[in-house]
Amino acid sequence: MPSHITHLECTLCGKTYSHREPMRLCPDDGKPLYARYDLQNAAKTLTPDALPGRAANMWRYEEVMPVERPESIITLGEGFTPLFHAGRLGETLRMERLFIKDEGVNPTGSFKARGLSAAVSVAHQLGLKKLTMPSAGNAAGAMSAYAAKAGMEAHVFMPEDAPSANQLECVAYGAQLNLVKGFITDAGKLSGEAAEKHGLFDVSTLREPYRAEGKKTMGYEIVEQLGFEVPDVIVYPTGGGTGIVGIWKALDEMEALGWIGSERPRMVCVQAEGCAPIVTAYREDKEFADPFPDPKTLAAGMRVPAAVGDFLVLRAVRESGGTAVTVDDDSMVTAVSRMAAHEGIFAAPEGGATLAALEQLLKSGEVGRDERVVLLNTGSALKYLDVLGPALAEAGKA
Repeated sequence: MPSHITHLECTLCGKTYSHREPMRLCPDDGKPLYARYDLQNAAKTLTPDALPGRAANMWRYEEVMPVERPESIITLGEGFTPLFHAGRLGETLRMERLFIKDEGVNPTGSFKARGLSAAVSVAHQLGLKKLTMPSAGNAAGAMSAYAAKAGMEAHVFMPEDAPSANQLECVAYGAQLNLVKGFITDAGKLSGEAAEKHGLFDVSTLREPYRAEGKKTMGYEIVEQLGFEVPDVIVYPTGGGTGIVGIWKALDEMEALGWIGSERPRMVCVQAEGCAPIVTAYREDKEFADPFPDPKTLAAGMRVPAAVGDFLVLRAVRESGGTAVTVDDDSMVTAVSRMAAHEGIFAAPEGGATLAALEQLLKSGEVGRDERVVLLNTGSALKYLDVLGPALAEAGKA
């Protein structure tokens, strides 16, 4: 079935733009653009009954994906990851309806494969040949892999303390790796300068419209895998925020498609204590987040001191009646061990953060033990062994 994309729309001012030319942020206010679709027509073919015969990857929802020419799709089989009922872990928490969405089984080992498959596919459709991006780790590996598959040139700017696995995979995929002193914001500045100087297209988080389209498919899958029902709570680890806003966007689209009603899960944004700009803004009742000073956490994907989509994450949390919480690194490591020992899922620190956050919310009463809760593990711990290994070893000695 063809894509029913119609245009791009600014998430702040509402101004619309063509989707048939390379676009990044809204030229008027510098905020992210969303892809919009003719959902009335999409609903004629994108139905629950039509899905069982489709490919078991994220492109099964092609009517609401942004690539108009199927031959332009660059895929490595990303998406349709398992949603596990966490029975043994649930017993320890006295919860019968706890689920884990395991994104660590994606190509390149994280949920970043979804966003970069979509972004690289659109870039390929538009005839772009050279890409650049800043990344704390997993996104760089994913972009490098999909660019390699498409035969495109890839330039990556990463903080020099990014996990070694992420650095090595970029080199293996043939990307030009540039290590940067500082944080991902510093890497972003250099990536932007390189784009300007060398004619590269920058696919930074939410600074182009299509990574969110890949990430939103997590929302479609959760609903499909729960029998076209929404969970009560979704707990999501947040750095740049594309995942949580993508899922929130998907829920609105699914209502328009007739899959669900107006019910929504409460969205929980989880950040590290050492880097929590969005949680701070939530607590201070701000619409936008201030940059977080001196960010520190072993969870590289959450070490994002400033996010262009901050207001979209805050909007999703508040509109859903959810909340935003922080967890410390020790709690993440302990939770990684618990998730692995009880469910056989070796989660990235970010995934561990969701379990640590859930334990807080159960204790405070903000989440009930009888509720249906989905934890998002965004990647595999195997990508973090250089930073996570020593911490797990110490925890094992305790």
